Amino acid sequence: MKARLFTAAGFAALLLAGTAYAEPVSLTLWHMEQPPHRVQRMQELLDEFNKAHPDVQVKQEPQSWGEVYAKAPAAFAAGTGPDMLFAIPDFTTVIKGIDAVVPVDDLVKDMEAKHGFVPSTIAPYQYDDHTWAVPAYNMAISMWYRNSALKAAGIEVPKTWSEWKAAAEKLSTDGKYGVGLPANKQLYTDQTVYSLMVNGGAADIYNEDGTISFDKPETVAAYQAYGDLQKLSPPDSTSWTWGEAEACFASASCGTILQFSVINTYETQAEADAADLGVAAVPHADGQSESATISYSNAIMLTTKDEAKQAGAKVFLAWLLEPANYGRFLTMEPGLFLPVTNDGAKAESFWADPIVTKYKSQVETMIANSQNGKLFGFTTGKVFPSIGAISGQNVIAETLQKMVVDGQSAADAVKAGQAKMSEIAGK
Repeated sequence: MKARLFTAAGFAALLLAGTAYAEPVSLTLWHMEQPPHRVQRMQELLDEFNKAHPDVQVKQEPQSWGEVYAKAPAAFAAGTGPDMLFAIPDFTTVIKGIDAVVPVDDLVKDMEAKHGFVPSTIAPYQYDDHTWAVPAYNMAISMWYRNSALKAAGIEVPKTWSEWKAAAEKLSTDGKYGVGLPANKQLYTDQTVYSLMVNGGAADIYNEDGTISFDKPETVAAYQAYGDLQKLSPPDSTSWTWGEAEACFASASCGTILQFSVINTYETQAEADAADLGVAAVPHADGQSESATISYSNAIMLTTKDEAKQAGAKVFLAWLLEPANYGRFLTMEPGLFLPVTNDGAKAESFWADPIVTKYKSQVETMIANSQNGKLFGFTTGKVFPSIGAISGQNVIAETLQKMVVDGQSAADAVKAGQAKMSEIAGK
């Protein structure tokens, strides 16, 4: 009760000053980083934070991405929701839609001044006059290959779609496949298809008024290019998710793949030769000069209306993004999670990790690629609630399946995709 006498800002100031407080604020953090080594690293950080901040005690409750879209709204409705909740942009629209997330405008403004956010990581959370989450780590798709395979085939790293197709055709020898691209109706396919769309002038799927702008020549060209490459992929790639693509690359059966990272798999299941592992920007349309990619800015939402808890959560988040702590947070999965802040990208705590050190040049390339990241539905400065359903129903991947599985032309498949998205959007 006493805690409610303080404003959030005043309480945060007391906590930051190390002032003792009668009753510690207890916070529950839901995140979806379930692998045991990630949970362990998170616990190490929480133990350190809790010891240094006896007035704020944070506990973690790992969840799964497969369940949290239904579990979180139910928990908030029952009054048992967490105080902080990890998010990706479309999940934030779901939690915002049930009025369970509070803006973090002032906190993000302070963090921006102190650390400097990568613009592409914060943009998906800024709309309706507020910032709805604090960016925590970034993931961006790149093209992975082996330097030795390209050298043996006498080809340069492809930069355009036509160069990529030519390279894939040359690499398709001796039972190997020049490229491994999925065609499953699943999120990974959404991501790889959009990686071509964003490199062909088809990044926007909404018009300013919320109507769908999916069906346009640039989208058709991106699907056609993807379809041409997909024909050079293994036959079972129509059922692939991320793991199968990584396995194909690790076994050297696939010459090139699109993936957030292959470093962990390559280190543990393949050659582990850092000098031979190649990574580059996703090739772009022949008529373009620069590459972009799909990126997922993962963030942390404040999901408590209690002012004392909000203040305590802000102290924790500010602590987490301090460079000395932030690098250890990112390296809970080294070589996958990328920094969202400028000083985080230089943090010794990040670059001192053994895997990050070994694959430094690859990580540097991944960070550079992530600077040009975009995410479907979050590219125009306006966010429409239907993006959650469009993403959840994997309409982008379903459109590809109409080509690869049903044999439709790229133009007909994209037309059907436009109709499906418009139906979902109700416009």
